[in-house]
Amino acid sequence: MTLLFCSASDSAEDWRREIARHLPGLEMRVWPETGDVADIEVAVVWKPPAGMLATLPNLKLIVSLGAGVEPILQDPTLPDVPLVRMVSDGLTVDMAGYVVFQVLYWHRLMNDYAALQAEARWEQLDHRPASEVTVGFLGMGELGAASARTLRTLEYRLMGWSRSPKSIEGVESFSGPDGLAAMLPHCDVLVCLLPLTDETRGIMSGALFAALPKGAVVINAARGGHLVESDLLGALESGHLHGASLDVFATEPLPADHPLWRHPRVRVTPHVAGVTHPSRCADQVATAVKALREGRPLPNLVDRSRGY
Repeated sequence: MTLLFCSASDSAEDWRREIARHLPGLEMRVWPETGDVADIEVAVVWKPPAGMLATLPNLKLIVSLGAGVEPILQDPTLPDVPLVRMVSDGLTVDMAGYVVFQVLYWHRLMNDYAALQAEARWEQLDHRPASEVTVGFLGMGELGAASARTLRTLEYRLMGWSRSPKSIEGVESFSGPDGLAAMLPHCDVLVCLLPLTDETRGIMSGALFAALPKGAVVINAARGGHLVESDLLGALESGHLHGASLDVFATEPLPADHPLWRHPRVRVTPHVAGVTHPSRCADQVATAVKALREGRPLPNLVDRSRGY
């Protein structure tokens, strides 16, 4: 069995070292040095070039290096083989930490204090207790649930919206279109951690922002396709939204001339909210490969009809 690694944003050598620890003897090649493509049965990828996977005639398994798989599913030539996504404790902890940091940043007025520091002004600002601040989640899967559980320890009020009802201690659950409409007016902070599907693309639009209370903050750590960037800028300029933290964008890298870079109430990070570290995630690759070898059910198998 030969594994092909393809990612422009990850260290192939780091992954080679960690995969070898878990799967000694497995040959790993790094795209575009594929050698004889007939040898390759497993592809471990992040945003592979369109059509690349279709060139592997004996491919039996695709492993996504991220929790999101839409860049793979958008390839019209994608082979009809099992696709599994990355679900690891390390990635989940990273995402929860990012979400908590961004919630605290806006709730504890760090943006305002940064402006005061620039003016060398010593001024104490009032912020509400966490117990009076409602954080709402779009998406209550593994990442959303972990982020909510972490925020619960800080006594925030929590709400979560998902495709189907969820039961998570300390989180008021909403589902379906009526549930979303009921939740949004209560959200001082809205966090998007949804999978990107046809149904969720563009969900963070002007209509959604208008349903939030005046002064709300939005955090998008899911996918750029969820957000209508022009609508966000409009809601910020009108004063209806107070701020936004964005880790993902419709075009990545975010173009240097994009107004989001310079907006005083937007925090930009370069798709780093949940990082797939080889030392913490190579075991997930190994588990999937071993399951394939042994004919067992594959972990974290993607339902292509749902997109996640």
